[in-house]
Amino acid sequence: MGKHIGLALALLLAGPAANAQKPAARTPAQVAAEVRDYRRGNEGRIVRELREFLAIPNAASDSVNIRKNAQQLIEMLEARGIETHALAIPGRGPVIYGKLITPEAARTVIFYAHYDGQPADAKAWTGGKPFEPALRTDSIEAGGQLIPFPADTSKNPAHYEDNWRIYARSAGDDKSPIVALLAALDALRAKKIPLGVNLKFILEGEEEAGSPNLERTMQANRNLLAGDVLLVADGPVDPSGLPLVDFGNRGVIDVQLTVYGPLRPLHSGHYGNWAPNPAFHLARLLASMKDEDGRVLVDGFYDDVVPLSATERKAIEEMPANDEKLREELQFGQAEGGGRKLMELINQPSLNIRGLRSAYVGAESQNVLLEHIRKQGYFVVDHEPTKEERLAHARVAKVTTEGGYPATRTPMDTPVARKLVEVLESAAGKTVKMPTSGGSVPMYIFENLGLPVIGVPIANHDDRQHTSDENLRLGNLWRGMEIYGAILADMTW
Repeated sequence: MGKHIGLALALLLAGPAANAQKPAARTPAQVAAEVRDYRRGNEGRIVRELREFLAIPNAASDSVNIRKNAQQLIEMLEARGIETHALAIPGRGPVIYGKLITPEAARTVIFYAHYDGQPADAKAWTGGKPFEPALRTDSIEAGGQLIPFPADTSKNPAHYEDNWRIYARSAGDDKSPIVALLAALDALRAKKIPLGVNLKFILEGEEEAGSPNLERTMQANRNLLAGDVLLVADGPVDPSGLPLVDFGNRGVIDVQLTVYGPLRPLHSGHYGNWAPNPAFHLARLLASMKDEDGRVLVDGFYDDVVPLSATERKAIEEMPANDEKLREELQFGQAEGGGRKLMELINQPSLNIRGLRSAYVGAESQNVLLEHIRKQGYFVVDHEPTKEERLAHARVAKVTTEGGYPATRTPMDTPVARKLVEVLESAAGKTVKMPTSGGSVPMYIFENLGLPVIGVPIANHDDRQHTSDENLRLGNLWRGMEIYGAILADMTW
């Protein structure tokens, strides 16, 4: 009897000691608080890593510098113990693949971002240069002033106010989410919070050039892409400032349209009113494609639009009412859309003019669109028209497509979608649920591979992506760390 009592006592004593080695799982809110605490003591180090990354020029066509970006990324990942491989693309920056396995994890999260950026014209930047990161006390529009980056020492860690902004190409689109995720990993390790998921990285160097090689590269390496969800870091949060999760994107098709007049430039005083002016022809042709409310008039343009589900419509109704604030911010008197909200219209395809050029002004499709142009009286070709073609037709238009990809949409009521929203709202509070984002990231590639695709952007809505004075609000970077940390630490996926 004594032996049995002794055994029982030993088991009771052993129980608490064993349990003490496995701390209770933290909630997403608790993880976010721990990440926040870590960040407050390490802001200088985090910003320094981001600044060094932003200082490398990253136009996709700049093969020398884009490879420097890739090498920097490899070093950043490997410094965290992430198994890293460069999936080579001849003449371009590689797709960087990373893998971090958690033995106890039942789920795998794949994180997508791109490390290339739009070409940058240094002359168009205000008080700085695109690849020399600058710090301001607020946005330029709000009167933000240039200030030096704070000194950072172990005894006196640097501190950055939430409204301060870093100005540099790709500060918002797309380098900052990469740094936020890696800094979140650092925070979890420092706080001894285990990962709840296996983590994989797909970091691309051609997104701003249309991702011409991503599909081929992913298909050739599809064995690397086993996972439960792909999270997209690209894009901004809601204009209200609230965090956002989106479940699809519009896709894109680029069309180059050229109309023709006389063979050479003519003096308007000598030939005006007689020689046709192609600028007017082009203006009338483009105007024929949309009514005054912005609705596209091309026959069949909306025919294959997938209707929103009841869940998606409810999400749109619950989104913040930002339209009037945005209209004032952007300074135009009347919106298009016939009174419908911006967030509803984003779920429809749009037809936009990206740029016009006629003579010396300015800087150096689909079948339905071709048919519409023909209906306006144009002879349509896909090559430079010959002399015979120009003489035989009153109106000639050259139409060529420049690539693109289809829209995607992940149902909002799937278990993984509901779980992600639950984690975000626990970690960051009220979260905007957006059925479709306005971006054109090539997520159809991963959708075709069977992965749910969900966007978790962190950049500020006014980050001026794709243009001069691109910037990142520091408070968005900090909150992004907390959100990504909470996602990675959650064990209940």
